[in-house]
Amino acid sequence: MLKHGILGLLNYGDKTGYEIMTVFRDSLNHFWTAQTSQIYRELQTMEKNGWISQRHVEQAGKPDKNVFSITEAGRAELLGWLRADNLPKSARDPFLMKTFFRGELPVEENIAYFRACGQERVFPDDGKQATAAAEMYRQAIQNPEKAVYWKLTIEFGRMFERMYRQWCQICVQELESLQQNQKNGTEEKEV
Repeated sequence: MLKHGILGLLNYGDKTGYEIMTVFRDSLNHFWTAQTSQIYRELQTMEKNGWISQRHVEQAGKPDKNVFSITEAGRAELLGWLRADNLPKSARDPFLMKTFFRGELPVEENIAYFRACGQERVFPDDGKQATAAAEMYRQAIQNPEKAVYWKLTIEFGRMFERMYRQWCQICVQELESLQQNQKNGTEEKEV
């Protein structure tokens, strides 16, 4: 997936590795994380596959840089990936797998866990920064109408995050109810 994200970014224009990482951080990082080392590893592999080319640019007064470009083979790979019907047919999520088996842990620990999960934020400002970054990059590309898809992705992320926080609240409420019922059952047995 990372390679296709990089191809997608290079499809908008040539970039250095640093520029790819910056754009990635400002946009794709909201739903797909990658370390700088992973990006550079992928760039090497993609160049070997013939999907990108690299040119060395000498700069006066600054360090030289390597600029990456998508090739026709890389564009074909990107379009083939976009057209492939490889959407997941079911949710495979390690978080949900762990949730399924969390009954093995004390209720108090699980309440704390879901409270903490409900506080995590990808969009701490409800997506304002992501929207501003998308607008900045929209102005920089040749076909700004493509940015509507960035907007759609950001909106999905915002909606998913709201749903996730609500779900965590429901988990906490259920577990607090379970905890209260357990306490009440213990108190009734003592009487």
